Amino acid sequence: MMKFYTLILFLLIFQSAITAQNYQQRFNEIDVKHYNLAIQFNDSTNNIQAKMTVSLAFKQLVNEFHLDLVQKDSTGKGMLITSVFQNNDSVQYIHADNKITIQPNDIKTDSIFNFEITYNGVPKDGLIIGENLHGDRTFFADNWPNRTHNWFPCVDHPSDKATIEFKIIAPNHYQVIANGYLFEETNLSNNSKLYHYKTAVPLPTKVMTIGVGRFAVQHLGETNNIPVSTWVYPQTKEKGFYDFANSKKILEFYIEKFGEYPYQKLANVQSKTQFGGMENAGAIFYFEKSVTGERKHEDLIAHEIVHQWFGNSASETDWPHLWLSEGFANYFSSLYILETKGEAAFQERMKEERKTVLNFYKKKQTPVIDSQNTNLMSLLNANSYEKGAWVLHMLRKKLGDETFWKGIRSYYEKFKLSNASTNDFKNVMKNVSGQNLDAFFTQWLQKAGHPVLKTSWLYYQNKLRLLIDQTQENSFQFPLDVEIIYADGTSEIKTIEISQIAIPYEIETKGEVKDVKFDPNAWLLFEMAP
Repeated sequence: MMKFYTLILFLLIFQSAITAQNYQQRFNEIDVKHYNLAIQFNDSTNNIQAKMTVSLAFKQLVNEFHLDLVQKDSTGKGMLITSVFQNNDSVQYIHADNKITIQPNDIKTDSIFNFEITYNGVPKDGLIIGENLHGDRTFFADNWPNRTHNWFPCVDHPSDKATIEFKIIAPNHYQVIANGYLFEETNLSNNSKLYHYKTAVPLPTKVMTIGVGRFAVQHLGETNNIPVSTWVYPQTKEKGFYDFANSKKILEFYIEKFGEYPYQKLANVQSKTQFGGMENAGAIFYFEKSVTGERKHEDLIAHEIVHQWFGNSASETDWPHLWLSEGFANYFSSLYILETKGEAAFQERMKEERKTVLNFYKKKQTPVIDSQNTNLMSLLNANSYEKGAWVLHMLRKKLGDETFWKGIRSYYEKFKLSNASTNDFKNVMKNVSGQNLDAFFTQWLQKAGHPVLKTSWLYYQNKLRLLIDQTQENSFQFPLDVEIIYADGTSEIKTIEISQIAIPYEIETKGEVKDVKFDPNAWLLFEMAP
């Protein structure tokens, strides 16, 4: 049995490496500049009719190149290609293994070429067609992590960014939301309507989106020249309008913290996403039951708005660096809680998230940067979210607020509308702070686990003697705040640097010590040994 599982693990790691290599090979060969998707929906069938024009440049001369698109299978779901043209000339192609292999004609490396792919089919995933909780028919894209190629041809990887425009034809009793700005809205003669949206800046495919359905729409005005709107099901429009009314205030908070908002609008949309929220660029989708009329999910709204900067604009280079998206969104939504609800609520939230990290480690001992995990959905775990947030929290303590925020803004400015790795983020923070952060990033992100401390203390003649022993397998280096509580009711906090070796610490005190508390203000990701 052990040999079998070892072989399976090896095959999974090998497949992951092959997949990463294949995408890197594509990046070396082609650069997608723009997607132009014309797509038509109807109420009589879930079959979509579509034509995608992919504009791309060749980085080198090749005999063939590849785009992702799920093909029709024995269930009847998937896409069937009827033609592929290059600049109005038919070209040879093969559609197999959920990829289109295209053999281009007479290419050069100094020009843009347009490939027009006409296809149809019932999406297996990615574009969800069905009834919402009120029984109304809806069409919602739900692409994360790499499900976009279920409904249109693309390079389905976060490192490949391009602008996109949607030309959507739908029955005229629907409204349509998508990325970018509404360039055209035209009533057609056959009881249908055309909506034409365009983006001004490139996006990763994971946050390209459309939503078609019956909506109540409220325009909240502008924040920093960014129009903000709410799109909810009409059956509960008053509740939905109330729930999302604070989004302008949230957006303003993050513009002040991070810098210029990267997209042309912010629309908050009630939808059928399988996630709590899906951070589609400029058109965020929230789960159907998020609308309560009680503003129960303000932290979720903050989380998804943070993603517009981190995850959408400054995107991870590859999936193992997902914490640069989810950890950032988690932590900066916590800092919004600090701003609006105060220190006590913030500390309680951080402590709860610490518990989540500790409980996750009991089940799965993996590092935050998990390059061996090929199940992308399973990366949506406490390492990417809560532990990633805690890494930022400890980094903020280490650098101080002024340097931390300067580093965050510098990192975003350098990698906006682009991609970054953990090492890229570390180097920016190193340059801004002037500190060597190698050990910090290695122990918290590249190694599994956290400090598990066994402590004891003794007071004698105005001196506090502490013994702090790390009981976990891998030793950590970190500062530990110690609150000394005196017999007269006063207290003070001292910070000691914990090394890899257990040594006694001696602290001069101001009087008789009644008690000692470790990490009183929740700045360290650790647990106490039983």
